[in-house]
Amino acid sequence: MTVRRNTEDGGTERPVWANLSAGLVTGAADDDPSGIATYSQVGAAFGYGMLWCIVLTMPLMIAIQAVSAGIGRVTGHGLMDGMRKHYPHPLVYALTASLVFANVINLAADIGAMGAALKLLIGGPALIYAAGFALLSLVLQVFIPFTRYAPILKLLTLSLFAYVATVLVIGVPWLVVLKSVVLPPIRWNAQYAVGLVALLGTTISPYLFCWQAAQEVEEMTSSKRRKPLRRAPKQAPSALRRIGIDTTVGMIFSNLIAFFIILTAAIVLHAHGKVDIQTSAEAAEALRPLAGDLAFALFAAGIIGTGLLAVPVLAGATAYAAAGAFGQRSGLEYKPQNARFFYTVLIVASLAGIALNLTPLDPIKALYWSAVINGVTAVPLMVVMMLMGSRRKVMGKFTMPWPLKIFGWLATAAMATAAVVMFVTWGN
Repeated sequence: MTVRRNTEDGGTERPVWANLSAGLVTGAADDDPSGIATYSQVGAAFGYGMLWCIVLTMPLMIAIQAVSAGIGRVTGHGLMDGMRKHYPHPLVYALTASLVFANVINLAADIGAMGAALKLLIGGPALIYAAGFALLSLVLQVFIPFTRYAPILKLLTLSLFAYVATVLVIGVPWLVVLKSVVLPPIRWNAQYAVGLVALLGTTISPYLFCWQAAQEVEEMTSSKRRKPLRRAPKQAPSALRRIGIDTTVGMIFSNLIAFFIILTAAIVLHAHGKVDIQTSAEAAEALRPLAGDLAFALFAAGIIGTGLLAVPVLAGATAYAAAGAFGQRSGLEYKPQNARFFYTVLIVASLAGIALNLTPLDPIKALYWSAVINGVTAVPLMVVMMLMGSRRKVMGKFTMPWPLKIFGWLATAAMATAAVVMFVTWGN
């Protein structure tokens, strides 16, 4: 249904699907192959014992992503660009360096997982497949303008429905699941605490903040009518309403898929004593003898589909962050010769992700250190984001409303607590 109402683009309001963009893509990219591995691990290890965490984190994730999107739409700048203008440069450089390091490791893990998943489906050389997927994503980002590439990313979000289909082909005891969500069987030990930290760190990741703010700026730049809300306040009601719907739908979608992945691992793997899963490909392979070929194929295909979405988002977020931190031009709408620094970072990050798959680097340890760095980076980045969103000097009259402030600070506190727990349980 189309509602007749003035919009930020100067016409009547578009259908809901047409208004889903940065929030939907960001939410779907959160369920990357590395995330699938984490969700599979906790589902296999603890059964239904962590489903409640996915429900709890949903409003926190919606809030912090809405803050990042709002900063981009109001100011017309990405996160690191804005931080560079209002905060000490050494802080911005330190946050950017840790973000880039974690993203490259995450890229390597996702690229490797895609290759391993395709090998499971059709056989052949996993490394060649991995490199092919990464190069395909890189070529699309470099040579296709953002206005034509964004719909491709949006279409790729549909690949996550593979995990909805996976749940549909296995028997689910829904009453038991509901009871586990309402009265979670929490375990008071270090292993469970580490699992919670991993789950929270996977669900709320720094690269998602950078990407959603940057995509808002990209869409504004490529539009003939959209302007930063500080300069075009009449666009605010429509723009902020769209961001709210887009982000809410995207994060609910993201958390729903995560819920289904944990549920699949709990029902099929944990219930059959398969409690030690290390990678997403291993989770897919373990499903075959226990749940059948269809569940296996859907799960493995989902890894490839979400990887094709997450790899460009990870690489793009890395390039946006680095370019913003150093005050360089950034944007996928620019041709490479007009944003050399941005595209150099994009290309180097992607090639580094491929190269790491050719080394003896342990992917499990790499992901662990990526999670550690992400957890440490997320807290100060979220604090600065919340401060930016509250300052009239940054946001003008469009500072965050109190619900976003409450849930945004709750999300920040949750990540800070997770970081403390991570260090307390170090080595477990």
